[in-house]
Amino acid sequence: MKRISEYKKLFGVEKEIELKTLKRSYRNLVKEWHPDKFQNGDPLQEEAEINSRKVIDGYHFLVSIAPETTASNLKVYTETITNSEIQDYQHKGMLLEISFLDGSTYEYFGVTKQVYIKMINSNKLNRFAKRSIYPNYTYRMSKRTLENA
Repeated sequence: MKRISEYKKLFGVEKEIELKTLKRSYRNLVKEWHPDKFQNGDPLQEEAEINSRKVIDGYHFLVSIAPETTASNLKVYTETITNSEIQDYQHKGMLLEISFLDGSTYEYFGVTKQVYIKMINSNKLNRFAKRSIYPNYTYRMSKRTLENA
């Protein structure tokens, strides 16, 4: 959740992520921080490289969790969580990554350690996830899935 709020702040997104507004903000930030804008030896050149990478990463991240993106991928996501069993899962910080038997992997943001412990102690893992994880947390398809595609 911290990552989401940092990126929203960077792009000036208040609540709902709109792709059109996000794209406009992205273009302005890229123009402002593009490394080619700064000459060799310019003290801001290194900062520009760091900020441009942050802008690019933030843009791709926010696009992946935007409601429009989620809606366009809803059919595939619903098919996965309905018909495919959980193959593997990892929890780090507030991020839960679930891999499914169909080869897809999704990241769920804001999952606390307490919820994760309840999940792993559940005798019916898929049922717990369907009731407590899938409907309650912001998610996106993991880069691992995208790299395999």
